Amino acid sequence: MAAESSLSAFLWSIADLLRGDFKQSEYGKVILPFTVLRRLDCVLAPSKAAVLAELAQRTAQGVPPEPFLLKRAGQSFVNTSTTQLGTLIGDPDHVAENLRAYVDGFSPAVRDVFARFELHAQIDRLAKAGLLYLVTERFARVDLHPDVVSNAQMGLVFEELIRKFAELSNETAGEHFTPREVIRLMVNLLFIEDDEALTRPGVVRSLYDPTAGTGGMLSVAEEHVRAHNPAARLVVFGQELNPESYAICKADMLIKGQDIGNIIFGNTLSADGLPGKTFDYMLSNPPFGVEWKKIEREVRREHEERGEAGRFGPGLPRVSDGSLLFLLHLVSKMRPPAEGGSRLAIVLNGSPLFTGGAGSGESEIRRALLERDLVEAIIALPTDMFYNTGISTYIWVLSNRKAPSRAGKVQLIDASGLHQKMRKSLGSKRKELSDAHIDEICRLYGAGADAQREGAPVSRVFPTAAFGYRTITIERPARDAAGQVLRGEKGKGKGKPVADAALRDTENVPLHEDVGAYFAREVLPHAPDAWIDHDKTKVGYEIPFNRHFYVFKPPRPLAEIDAELAGVSARILQMIGELSR
Repeated sequence: MAAESSLSAFLWSIADLLRGDFKQSEYGKVILPFTVLRRLDCVLAPSKAAVLAELAQRTAQGVPPEPFLLKRAGQSFVNTSTTQLGTLIGDPDHVAENLRAYVDGFSPAVRDVFARFELHAQIDRLAKAGLLYLVTERFARVDLHPDVVSNAQMGLVFEELIRKFAELSNETAGEHFTPREVIRLMVNLLFIEDDEALTRPGVVRSLYDPTAGTGGMLSVAEEHVRAHNPAARLVVFGQELNPESYAICKADMLIKGQDIGNIIFGNTLSADGLPGKTFDYMLSNPPFGVEWKKIEREVRREHEERGEAGRFGPGLPRVSDGSLLFLLHLVSKMRPPAEGGSRLAIVLNGSPLFTGGAGSGESEIRRALLERDLVEAIIALPTDMFYNTGISTYIWVLSNRKAPSRAGKVQLIDASGLHQKMRKSLGSKRKELSDAHIDEICRLYGAGADAQREGAPVSRVFPTAAFGYRTITIERPARDAAGQVLRGEKGKGKGKPVADAALRDTENVPLHEDVGAYFAREVLPHAPDAWIDHDKTKVGYEIPFNRHFYVFKPPRPLAEIDAELAGVSARILQMIGELSR
């Protein structure tokens, strides 16, 4: 780890050259792509001469050279430029044009990474500031060959740089960077029941993040699997909308030897980049409470035309919050149980738990998830855990291969009290989870049972039906001026009381309770003339999380409150008396 720290410190020191000409929040736009460029430069160096010779031969033969060049390079990418970083600094007067030509010599997938980084624009800016040669020369001096810095070490270095640059820009951090310890918790929850399976020799599993950001979740999951079984292989997939985050994610995967063709650019909800694919595991931290109006037409079309065959069959949430669309998208990517099934973990705000009454899009989505018995657990995190918001957040864990002990049940865990204060706040992030807190949450989850902490409930297990209810419509008759009940004169309503819309009311009846018994007990004693309009009955689902962990605190004794008020009154009278002297 010391070698990695010294390497990242060296790379970070290059930022000193940028001071004054670049804002701190812009350092990453230079350091990250140049780090990737130098790594690839070192990876391809041993085969450079052979690749150029192969290129000349195949070009002379009139044969498409790409497959032969890749074989020569022994990589999934290649560079056909005649220069390298070490040679182009030998021509200080033409560094900019030579560097551009070198970058353009890479395979299309790698060029795409640098295009998303807007590297050509950074080259122009560095040249204009008189810094291009200095920066290029500094990078050319550091040896990033895999024999010196392994893929795993390079990945850790790159992640450290990503985190440092994210901390310098709270906006970027909030939108595209999930706190490391939250990812570790999610990964642990995801794999907790599969640790034994992941230790088998040669095991291969797939993991997907539809809101990949800079790739943090994919990286931590890969580290977790590698720590348990170095022989295991986790193939990662992702999609990301922000160009710079996409470039960082793709670069990170490239550095670690992953197939960067699995990382897709674009909006996951309006244009699924991996249609028809399913995965063993999934992780996501979608943007909180972001509206989806810009892509409403595409999403509604899929919902209406494809129905249950599409991703959004159960329903659509209100346009002001697309969180549940991401959850539905993930569910659509679950591998069928007969093929091994899937597990997923996603961070959501509080809205998806309870927003929307019976029959609403949100309620119908919850209904589909719960009635299909996909929800394993929901964990409430402390507030002030994320860089761009202090709101309450929840981790949902879903699976279509639940253990028999969890079938038909949902576990709620209140981990809002498990945290420690950070020594220094980062934006809205003031709290963090320690390793002990992560272990405690995983222990509660693993036990899958009711539990208390300091006398208060922290884990509760419910049957899925406990979150369902029927919304019944209570009607009462309209009356004339004399108080007589008005009755219908034709059709199906002939002779029946006419409902008074002004007196109409609704009641929510738990699914496990008989509607008739509830009506007789709760309504008829107060309104003997009332009836239920069964045609208007709707089934709804909500998860009133906080209600299940509320602990009643009795008020202080009245005598104690009176004594305190008397003391306050006496002090006020004393102060008034002193003012009047």
